[in-house]
Amino acid sequence: MAIVELRFSAQPEHVRTARLVAAAVARRAGVEEAVLDEVRLAVGEACSRAVGLHLGSGVTNPVRVVLNDEEKLFSIEVVDEVAGPSGAASGAAPDQEAEDEDEMGLAVIRGLVDDVEVTSGESGGVIRMSWPVAGAPELA
Repeated sequence: MAIVELRFSAQPEHVRTARLVAAAVARRAGVEEAVLDEVRLAVGEACSRAVGLHLGSGVTNPVRVVLNDEEKLFSIEVVDEVAGPSGAASGAAPDQEAEDEDEMGLAVIRGLVDDVEVTSGESGGVIRMSWPVAGAPELA
């Protein structure tokens, strides 16, 4: 099992780098070539969402991407540090346009990835995505 962790400042120009790193690690992990574009697009959407949340909330901490090469599964976590619904009560009124854009990004991710989990709390949010590894032996 190999883990790669990438941290980048919340700037849109760094999303491309995160996509390229994710695709390279996915390829090395054994994710099928036909799925690599989905990995790249999903990571791009998740990282763009995290960058937007950080910039919109004034969070200066980096966005974190954790790529995990397990035996039969390749998983990615994109982590932001913007308080979610449980911490939003003390903030300003939500911006409807930003909220709609956020929902659209999540819909795109869910359309690209079969196994996706989105969580949000007081310490931030996590989008977990995973794909099967090609050539992984089937369990009997």
